[in-house]
Amino acid sequence: MSCRLYSLQYPARALICDIPYPFESPSSPSRTDASMSSPHSSPTLSPSSPLDSPINSSRAPSPTPTILEPTFFILPDLVSGCPFSPTYHEAGDAVAAESLKWILSYRLHELPLPLDNVSDGYLARDAAGLADWVMNALEWPDAYRPATGKKGGIEEFSAGKIARDTVLQQSRPVKSNMQMYFEAVNEEAVYRANGIIPDLETYINTRRDTSGCKPVFDLIEYALDLELPDCVIDHPVIEALNQGANDLVTWSNDIFSYNVEQARGDTHNMIFVFMVHDGLTLQQAVDRVGDMCRQTIETFVENRARVPSWGESIDKDVKLYVDGMQDWISGSLHWSFMTKRYFGDNGAKVKATRIVELYPREDAKA
Repeated sequence: MSCRLYSLQYPARALICDIPYPFESPSSPSRTDASMSSPHSSPTLSPSSPLDSPINSSRAPSPTPTILEPTFFILPDLVSGCPFSPTYHEAGDAVAAESLKWILSYRLHELPLPLDNVSDGYLARDAAGLADWVMNALEWPDAYRPATGKKGGIEEFSAGKIARDTVLQQSRPVKSNMQMYFEAVNEEAVYRANGIIPDLETYINTRRDTSGCKPVFDLIEYALDLELPDCVIDHPVIEALNQGANDLVTWSNDIFSYNVEQARGDTHNMIFVFMVHDGLTLQQAVDRVGDMCRQTIETFVENRARVPSWGESIDKDVKLYVDGMQDWISGSLHWSFMTKRYFGDNGAKVKATRIVELYPREDAKA
């Protein structure tokens, strides 16, 4: 049986770096030759038509067509197309309340640093500073290491203390994935500052790290009290499942966040990549990303069926781990309409109609 399906080198599914069929831009429709005009077509003047003919002298030049900017786009139906039902723990509300209490006890609400916002705000301004702050706490959990250039210790109430007080500092993958996250966000900040829209392959490689999914997926083991051996985590099928879940969460997020991002002039989004580099319209680009999302879900399902066996006790933990990634796929799709981050108070309406009315550009308001 071929292993191409789950191999990370498979171009159209696991990595989608080179975009072959069906992601090739459709060829231009064939045009009917002018000589094959229908009885209802406009008359065609031949070179021998007299210059003073009534047709030639009375015909005015056609006006230049006006190209209108789109005012809305239609979302691909990713929710109905996802075969995974969303799950919610029966203690979810109680745990959420406790989590909020914990966050407030650390005064985290005073920090503009939620992971999903970090590249939009603070980190875009001081990527190196925040990376040094967090990574120092992960590398030296027993002592405070002030950021580069700062002397002395201070009472912490933020990322450093959290990193030492939680499981983060115990996990080697979390440390390395957090480091890659900060490096990628710094790269993204450079693109933004210089008005660069990278090509698709470059964008995908960067976006897989800026999504923040990798360190968060590492916490699936912690949340479920698992400790999978390296032979499981490093297996190509498990790696492909991990990457597939990351891709779906990330690329669907590009669709859901496009309206907010285009309004503030942020072009670091796969939709912009397709519009700029492939010359697609907004709706064509949205549909292209939607097709990639659907194929990624299909590949995830097929790869899940290919997970090998490591013995009964390990297989049980592997199933829980893969379930966690699967829950991320379905959960992120539904959550995107529950939060006010992307569609304001209209999440339920947008989920039902799939019509997104474009916000005006912020620079156009000035």
